[in-house]
Amino acid sequence: MFTGIVTDMGEVLELEQRGDLRARIGTAYDVAGVEIGASISCEGVCLTVVAKGKAPRDWFDVEISAETVSKTNLGGWTVGKRLNLERALRVGDELGGHIVSGHVDGVAQVVRLRPEGDSLRVTFRAPEALARFIAQKGSVALNGTSLTVNEVEGTDFGINFIPHTRKVTTWGSVAEGDAVNLEVDTMARYVARLREWE
Repeated sequence: MFTGIVTDMGEVLELEQRGDLRARIGTAYDVAGVEIGASISCEGVCLTVVAKGKAPRDWFDVEISAETVSKTNLGGWTVGKRLNLERALRVGDELGGHIVSGHVDGVAQVVRLRPEGDSLRVTFRAPEALARFIAQKGSVALNGTSLTVNEVEGTDFGINFIPHTRKVTTWGSVAEGDAVNLEVDTMARYVARLREWE
């Protein structure tokens, strides 16, 4: 379980296609305190640490199944790519974002960028099957970042990125056409399911 508050920008150091895709991720986390088997959100995807080390910098390895690659943007990772990282929530941690599972629902696309003062308004297009779960002033997780929806029009929805968010996450390099991991708010999913039984 995560909160969508990014705590490090990691970097893909190595990629290797074995039976599954294996990635080595450089991090500012002190991996001495990261257990093998720990969960880390990488671009919004909950992945399991399978190895770790400290040379030449702290790093951890994850294995990514074909199923995960098919449902996310992880198939587009390249060496040098920056990643939003968040360690799993612990009891007593501050819940600064919203409850995020790290189970991506689908891939949205960046369709428009528009500066607004010091901020950047970004319009995303959600897959049609997920659009009904996205509501104005509701929450979504995009590439592992907890964000508030400003407006919704059909399958398109807008997010306002303040300078701080763009500085401490990978959103500082967002571009039109980017594929983005989308996790809808868990509460929205359950409300929709309950309404099917009315």
